[in-house]
Formats: sequence, C-alpha cells, structure tokens
Amino acid sequence: MTHSKIPLAQTVVQLFKVKQVKHIIISPGSRNAPLTIGFTNDPFFKCYSLVDERCAAFFALGIAQHLLEPVAVICTSGSALLNYYPAVAEAYYSRLPLIVVSADRPKHLIGIGDGQTINQKQVYENHILCSANLKLDLKDEKNIPANEELPIIKNLEDKFERLLGLQKDIQTFNEESINTAINMAIQKKGPVHINVPFDEPLYETVDKLLVAPEDIKVSLKPKPIDDYVLRTCLEYWNGAKRKLILIGCSRPNTIEQKWLDELSEDESVIVMTETTSNLHHPSFFPNIDQIIAPLDDTEKEQLKPDILLTFGGLIVSKKIKALLRKFQPSQHWHIDSETAYDTFFCLKQHIETTPNVFFSRFLPQITHYVKSTYRDDWMLIKQKRQAKQKKYIKEIPFSDLKVFDILVKSLPNNTILQSSNSSTIRYLQLFTLKKSIEVYCNRGTSGIDGSTSTAIGFASVAPKQTIFITGDLSFFYDSNALWNRYIPKNFRIILINNRGGGIFRILPGPKNTEVFDDFFETTHHLTARELCIMYGFAYESVSNEPDLKQALVKFYTKSKSPKLLEIFTPRLENDTVLLNYFDFIK
Repeated sequence: MTHSKIPLAQTVVQLFKVKQVKHIIISPGSRNAPLTIGFTNDPFFKCYSLVDERCAAFFALGIAQHLLEPVAVICTSGSALLNYYPAVAEAYYSRLPLIVVSADRPKHLIGIGDGQTINQKQVYENHILCSANLKLDLKDEKNIPANEELPIIKNLEDKFERLLGLQKDIQTFNEESINTAINMAIQKKGPVHINVPFDEPLYETVDKLLVAPEDIKVSLKPKPIDDYVLRTCLEYWNGAKRKLILIGCSRPNTIEQKWLDELSEDESVIVMTETTSNLHHPSFFPNIDQIIAPLDDTEKEQLKPDILLTFGGLIVSKKIKALLRKFQPSQHWHIDSETAYDTFFCLKQHIETTPNVFFSRFLPQITHYVKSTYRDDWMLIKQKRQAKQKKYIKEIPFSDLKVFDILVKSLPNNTILQSSNSSTIRYLQLFTLKKSIEVYCNRGTSGIDGSTSTAIGFASVAPKQTIFITGDLSFFYDSNALWNRYIPKNFRIILINNRGGGIFRILPGPKNTEVFDDFFETTHHLTARELCIMYGFAYESVSNEPDLKQALVKFYTKSKSPKLLEIFTPRLENDTVLLNYFDFIK
C-alpha cells in the first residue's frame, strides 16, 4: 500500500483508521497532499472530492446527521479552513461530530509573507470542542528551516540519544493530541480541529509504514442520575397540576415507545413536539404555533405550566419561546448529557443524562396521577384549530401556505425530509407529517448557508429517499452544493421561489419600499433552470395548484437523474395569506 513518506501524515491517517473515522471529504490543495495520499490510497476510507470548502463541510455534516459518527474534512492551508467556519458553528450547536483537519506551513514559513498562510492555530476558538495543534519535528519546534542543522549540543556523546528522545516526545505529543481530538468528537458529539504542519517535499511516498500510533480508548458510559435530584423532581412533579414537556430537534426513536405511552396517560401533562422532534403520539401537540399564535394574554396564562421539562436540540418556534419567557414556569428542567441552555430564563435543573435513562428512573417512581383538566382543555383547542385550518386552506388562493399543505400530503411514506431554514421550516411547523417521515434541519445556528449541501450529504449515505424543501434565497446562496458527484439519482429538491426573502414580509416593519425590496426582501428574477441543465438535474416548474398536483404524481418516482421542482408563488400575497391564517383559526 502507498503511504506518504511524512511520519506525521501517516500518524493522522492511521489513528483515523483505528478510530473508525471512515468518511473523508477532501478539498483540493497542495499543502494537504500528504494527507490526501494517505487517505485515498487506503481502501478502508470512503473519500469524497469537493472543491468548495463551505459546501464540503456542510456535506460532511449531512453524513454525520445520518450516521451519528465522526466525519472528517481535509483542506489545504490559508483561507481554505476559514470557509469551514459556518459548518463548524452549526456542528457546535447541533452537536454533530465534525473533524476539521487543516494542513499548515511549518513555523519558519509563517509570518513571512507567503501566500495562503494565515494564523491557523485556535482559529475556531469560540465554536470548537478541541483544537489539536500538531508538531512537525524538532527543527520546526525550534523554528529552524529544514535545510539548516540543529545547534551543536555541547556533550557530543549525548547528542544522538537526546535528539532521538526529543523527537520521540514530539511523536507522543502528536498521538495524544489526535486521540484527544477524535475522542472528544465521539464522546461530546461536536466539532474538533486538528492542525497539521507539513514541510516540502509533500508528494514523496513509501510502501511501508514508519509509525504505529497508539489508540487511546474513549469511555461512553452515561452519568448516573443523582438521587437527590431525582427525589426533588419527583416531589415537584407529584404536586403539580400543569406540566409541559417541550421536545426540540431529535432523531427518530429517541425515546422508547413505552415512556411516550405512559406520559400520554397523565391528564396533567401536555407534550408539545416540533416538526424536527421526530416524535409522534395521538395525544401530543405537534403544531405549536397553530395552538399558541392566536392566544391572548389570559389564555397564555392558562397555558403557563407549573413545570416545564425539555429535551432534544434547539427550539424552532419563536412563539413558544416568547410565551414561556413572559409566562415562566416555576420549574424548568432540561435533560441532556452535556448541555442545558437557559432558553426561557428560568432553568432550575440540568439533568445530565439521556431522556431514556431519566424516564426509566423517574416514571416508575411516580406515586399517582394528579387530577387535572390541563391536557383535555388544550386538546379541545387543538381540535378546533385543526378544523379551522382545514377550512381556511380550502378557501385561500395559490400561495406558500397552500403549497405546503399540498406538499406535506404528497410526501411518500418512509422518506427523509430535509428542510432549509427561515420560512420553510416555519411553514412545516404548521402541518402534521406522516409518522414514517424523518425530518432534519440545520437548527444549530439556523442559517440558510449550507442547507442544500447538508441535504445532499445526508442523501449520499441514506438508504431511503431524501427530499429537500427549500426557499429561493437559501437555494441560490448554496448553489455550489450541486457541484457534487455524489448526489443519488433519487434525490429530490422542491424549490419554492417567491422571488425574495419572503419571511421579511411577515416580520414587523415597513414593506413595499425600495429599501425594503433591495436590502431586506432582496427581490430577484432568478430561476433554477440553468443550474439544473449545468448539473444534470431533471427540471420542472409550476405556478398554480392543478399543475403542482399533476407534477407531484411522478416527481418522487424512480429516475435516471436527481430532480428539481420549482414552484413559483405570488411574492406580494404570501404574507397576507399567512397573517390572516392566524386570525382565522382563532
């Protein structure tokens, strides 16, 4: 097998192999050539080549979303690794194991005016779990060029042994640093950065390994729940008549069905889920904004819980955040093995475990169900809202809201739904999806910058069909995502093009001015047709309800290439239709 001649490159590659980091996304460059040689010549690794580093990093996030295992991105030195930063921040807040490996110049070539050279150490300082800055060799540590000799050591008899020992220390340091970074990504579920200096020559190879790095194992045992914390929670729970469980972004089957069934039997408990929660039960409340948006302050006070129990990732609904910040519960507990955000400014307890572990200890110890009308009262409101929504959608013209109603009904069973941010995920929150559909969205930082790349990364490793619904600004912003050889033929993009940032028409503020159109809504006349021709997507466009329903009949079926359906909706009507919706369902 062919290996880079550089021991440091061999060390990185071999430790990735023993740690089972299989998926490697490489962006082209010269300084990272030793790593590219090592990874691409070993059949253990699945290597991908993506030119645009920003797209590459979000593509890697999509793979990590599906596999829940570390995925690596490899780049050259200089500005290349800065293009990873949006995905690094997303991985940090979405808790996804992304490993950034950046090639760097040796110390004596930094700060002298060479091209593609920046200060790479600690570059992601505020959004990274671990930064490992590796050492090249003894000369580089002393800032001595490769063609110069080390200073003469006075005791010549000790020279060889001392140099050998110092170099061995550097090897040990590198092995421990790489182990620590990868272990952190695995254990804490987040991004890490490994910065690797290389000196020329960069392309020399050997047939045999020069190193045998040690694998330092990681412990994944969950923390036990403190008995005092459990007793305290039980005391509050057994006396409370209004308990709200709010579930953020979660993977399917996060909680065992028996715990969901048990929670549904307690009439003092309301369980609110989001589209991204991937949890379903007939007694739960899946369309939060539909329930709470029309409430006045008196009704919001009635919804205010005594206890708020949260778990899962970040919350999409701005309306539930606003309600619970104003009408705060006396107790807010968050279940998560690592992190608890004080989203509602009233966090009392961070329960450092997983939901399944907590409920397995907690629910069997509940002594009785408190008599309450809390759930039943709000179930009646839920049913009324659903009936009014159905009536309203029948009456409205072709618009974004009408389109989402049609799309949600059309989605095939057992598929993956990827959503872009901004309007798209918020519209989806108003509808109940089929239980068999898994939903994902980049809700760590909630940016529009890499949604398409993430969806394609997910699709590249998912056995099920992936369908991506996106808005026009998000799609065109990330159009380089389509410059990708790994898009499966069954991948589908549904592009809702309302000619601008439609969400800004819904938010408070002045509308229909030149400044608003240009700098907030950013109106445009772009279409995806030419992009589809360039990147080999089958393309179809529609602008009315009958054509949309007809196009969807064959859209999800088997094909020789991925497909994109562009739906044009009326820019100046969408916001009115949506705002009137909340008035109507009240």
